[in-house]
Amino acid sequence: MTTPNKPRPLADQIPELTTNRLSLYLRCLNELDQAGVRTISSKGMAEQFQLNAPQIRKDLAYFGEFGVRGVGYYVKELKRHLRQILGLDREVRVAIIGAGNLGQALADYPGFRREGFTIVALFDAAPEKIGRQSRGGVPILDIKALRRIVRRDRVDIVVVAVPAGAARATVNKVVSAGVRAVLNFSPGAIRVPPDVKLKNVDLTVSMESLSFFLRRERGRDRHERPTEGPRNSRGMPTEWRHG
Repeated sequence: MTTPNKPRPLADQIPELTTNRLSLYLRCLNELDQAGVRTISSKGMAEQFQLNAPQIRKDLAYFGEFGVRGVGYYVKELKRHLRQILGLDREVRVAIIGAGNLGQALADYPGFRREGFTIVALFDAAPEKIGRQSRGGVPILDIKALRRIVRRDRVDIVVVAVPAGAARATVNKVVSAGVRAVLNFSPGAIRVPPDVKLKNVDLTVSMESLSFFLRRERGRDRHERPTEGPRNSRGMPTEWRHG
């Protein structure tokens, strides 16, 4: 018996970790599609990409019934549904505030366009940058024009890549311009209204987490390394004897 795909309306309360995993599943499906795979089970997907099969089924169940009994998931169909769920079946327009090294690198990243994100503009307050372009051709505009450009170009998401001291005022300016989705690369806690979604990416926190991992591993190595006995002046163990 087969069960057709049955998407359901999006629920109001869906765990953010679930939506994060949908992005991971979509990447896996892209890879499978490129490899010519037509169908795959949750178990097969979990084994191939080091995922959890029950978790895959639970996450997808929030959004409908997508599997076919005895077959699994049709890769192209599930990929299409996930893109719809994530809002990637349309162009998502993005602006970046901060035309420094990070901001321009983000603006020129080709992966965004491949996934449907269009970088419409960079913004900055430095007169020497305004009127120029990133290497990829994204125009750098005056931050004073933010509200006008947001409305004119129907900007969906704003990325904030400014120094920490300017982050709070910048986010407030973005919210005042009517943007409801903000990705912030500046460190520090920033509050936004309930109807605005703010995601923070703190690279320092990630580096500190990796540093902790390395420190723990070094400590583990020291505990596991065999202890060596005393050596003589020639570097040979003292228990060695020569005839």
